[in-house]
Amino acid sequence: MKLPRRHFLHLVAGAAALPALSRTARAQAYPTRPIRLVIPFPPGGAYDAVGRPWADKMKPLLGTVVVENIGGGGGSLGAAAVARARPDGYTILLGGTLPHVNEALLKSRPLYDPVKDLDPIAGVAANVLCIAVHPSVPVRTLKELIAYAKANPGKLSYGHAGVGSIQHLTGELFKSLAGTPGIVPVPYKGTGPLIIDLIGGQIPMGTPGVTGQVLELHRAGRLRVLAVTSPARLVAAPELPTAAELGFPSMTVRGSIGLLAPAGTPAGIIEQIAQAARTAIAEPSYQRMLIDAGIEPTLDSNPEKFRRSLAADVALWTPVVKALGLKID
Repeated sequence: MKLPRRHFLHLVAGAAALPALSRTARAQAYPTRPIRLVIPFPPGGAYDAVGRPWADKMKPLLGTVVVENIGGGGGSLGAAAVARARPDGYTILLGGTLPHVNEALLKSRPLYDPVKDLDPIAGVAANVLCIAVHPSVPVRTLKELIAYAKANPGKLSYGHAGVGSIQHLTGELFKSLAGTPGIVPVPYKGTGPLIIDLIGGQIPMGTPGVTGQVLELHRAGRLRVLAVTSPARLVAAPELPTAAELGFPSMTVRGSIGLLAPAGTPAGIIEQIAQAARTAIAEPSYQRMLIDAGIEPTLDSNPEKFRRSLAADVALWTPVVKALGLKID
């Protein structure tokens, strides 16, 4: 049967549109089951303080988000698990500066390529670190800590969230700037275990990320924060001096925290998650919760902005890592 030319062209155009319509339908259907959010650190740190409330905020926007903590390797093990996952939007990572710097700069045999194997979705927040001591350490200021460390070489040790973590790099940077090479680094499998030992006195000093828990422990006298690494004093804790104002401007350290997906995740799904994140972060209650925890919300982020932010973080730490000669494998 011979079809009229107009009818034939209409059928051809319709057939060509089917794959596109199918892709659109799949994107519109997403999500149809719970989403897995991997936090690549044990419970208790800044990533947990950001990720778990974010997952709760997603209930009306994306449905159920199940949080899974996969600690180890300074964030590398959890990030690598997401990099290897199916790129369908059902496994995403709460990653950022720490895992990116770790894999990009500190490993000769990285578990994954942070640029090629993960697609940025959106930044959520930025956190800063602090220098904190157990109350038994006889110092109340950063200047006194430096004097004490110099007078007692080898007696002080500091805990951090894992070899190659931003906490580790910041601790080593502080030692270099303060001229206190005798302070011994002690790695932990995340901030949570470090905090437990720091308030218990098993470790005299630490460089944890600032969270609401850390601020509460400081105010309760269970640990003593001597300085924070933010560019200005924290809104949530204006009584705490910055390292910069105490004479260490090079210790202005902020870590990006945000969402990433396995490379190849459909752009429509990436944008859907990014939009949900922007909606959640725009809520004043969520912003206030982050600020009260000493964490800065990242407003109006998108995949490209987050990509540029992570690239800038790697560029920032590259000369520090080279100067310190750090490698973790």
